[in-house]
Amino acid sequence: MKASCSMFSQILKLIPRFEFEHMVKQTKAEYATKGFSSWSQLVAMLFCQLGRAHSLREIEGGLKSCEGKLAHLGIEAPARSSLAYANAHRAWQLFEQVFHGLYAKVAAKATGKRKFRFKNKLVSIDSTVIDLSLSLYDWAKYQRTKGAVKLHLVLDHDGYLPCFGVVTDGKVHDVKVAQRIDFACGTIVVDDRRMSVRC
Repeated sequence: MKASCSMFSQILKLIPRFEFEHMVKQTKAEYATKGFSSWSQLVAMLFCQLGRAHSLREIEGGLKSCEGKLAHLGIEAPARSSLAYANAHRAWQLFEQVFHGLYAKVAAKATGKRKFRFKNKLVSIDSTVIDLSLSLYDWAKYQRTKGAVKLHLVLDHDGYLPCFGVVTDGKVHDVKVAQRIDFACGTIVVDDRRMSVRC
């Protein structure tokens, strides 16, 4: 009988457990904590993202529904209160390190020898509006009754990976953000309405 491996556990294999534990010690993310580990928090939040869960209740219910399959991931389904407390009080620097480690691995594989039409570096900039509740985030005014921020991402076409991100007020246009970024001389910058060469 062949052993099968879920897609979720394959994704988690990109983050070696020993490297993760080393990052936990470096950032002191589990200082004075009991029971709920940083690894469990990471798995729960990845489950939330990939499963498009919109609340702690959905994360808890989703993980409890596949509790028999969680043993090979090294976790138990967390309670909502444990997850909420960890998200509010754990060191965010741990997950920043995890992101940079993953990005370095993916970037190394993505940038290979490819023939491309442009001699110059090519990047694209695009943005998406993230709706926010004005009653909770009164500083994020977008329209009269609507709050929002805008996430601007720069995509590097060498490896098809985002290389820069900025969160701004919901009304800021991509061109304004592009003008503030220092691109190397000769870089071709493409946005929704125009293409320009920066020098």
